[in-house]
Amino acid sequence: MAFNIIVLAKQVPDTRNVGKNAMKADGTVNRAALPAIFNPEDLSALEQALGIKEQYPGSRITMLTMGPGRAAEILREGMFRGADDGVLLTDRAFAGADTLATSYALSMAIKKIGKFDIIVSGRQAIDGDTAQVGPQVAEKLGIPQITYAENIEVVSDDKIRVKRRLENGVEVVEAPLPALITVNGSARPCRPRNAKLLLKYKHAKTITERQMENIDYIDIYSSRPYLNLTEWGVADVGADPKECGLSGSPTKVKRTENVVFQTKESKHISDSDIEIDSLMKELIENHTIG
Repeated sequence: MAFNIIVLAKQVPDTRNVGKNAMKADGTVNRAALPAIFNPEDLSALEQALGIKEQYPGSRITMLTMGPGRAAEILREGMFRGADDGVLLTDRAFAGADTLATSYALSMAIKKIGKFDIIVSGRQAIDGDTAQVGPQVAEKLGIPQITYAENIEVVSDDKIRVKRRLENGVEVVEAPLPALITVNGSARPCRPRNAKLLLKYKHAKTITERQMENIDYIDIYSSRPYLNLTEWGVADVGADPKECGLSGSPTKVKRTENVVFQTKESKHISDSDIEIDSLMKELIENHTIG
């Protein structure tokens, strides 16, 4: 028994380094002004997929992401950890997409990929915090979904059992396959890169990346097809351009505002036990801690 797994992942701006140039005038994110990282909950989703692959040898993991050319970096990151291949959706027509347009593009790509048993993704991305894309993809594909997953416990030929982490407890639910699972940040963290896989896939590139390089790796890509990362645009997945990017996004940003937190008052204490104890009591009383 083996499964075809698709991991939806996103390269996101590092929100720990947000500055005054983080947003453009049209309300979209200025990704060029921020460092890019692998969305944390998508890494947790990848770990769940890798766990299934370990349990059921022969299972195959395909990474799928949408973004600019540099988003291919997270496809390689996934492969360094155990994914088998990656697909990058990149096209100027995809730019500025909200959750509706994003889920449409991803669902069209999944249909082109073809047979799949399980789709896993992070619950939400740190740049939008909507938790909408995963469920919307499931709806567009007409498959069951399980959200807030903390652990995929059992997978069989026709169903999957998942433990969900909710605000006031946990629950265990089952769904028929194929199904889409969104994974919480409370799930176990993703394993680090594997040294052998890093050496194997370090030259994995999309066609655009290969064309921009000064080094000639034509012979390598001909003899090692696993280094060829798939790159698709709107036409490749048969998407309607009117449903993609800004034209397919009903969400409009009315206004953005930069909020800068400043300290209004401060208190200096010594390292004496009395002053530390007094500070702890004050913080507990005003519910800063505890």
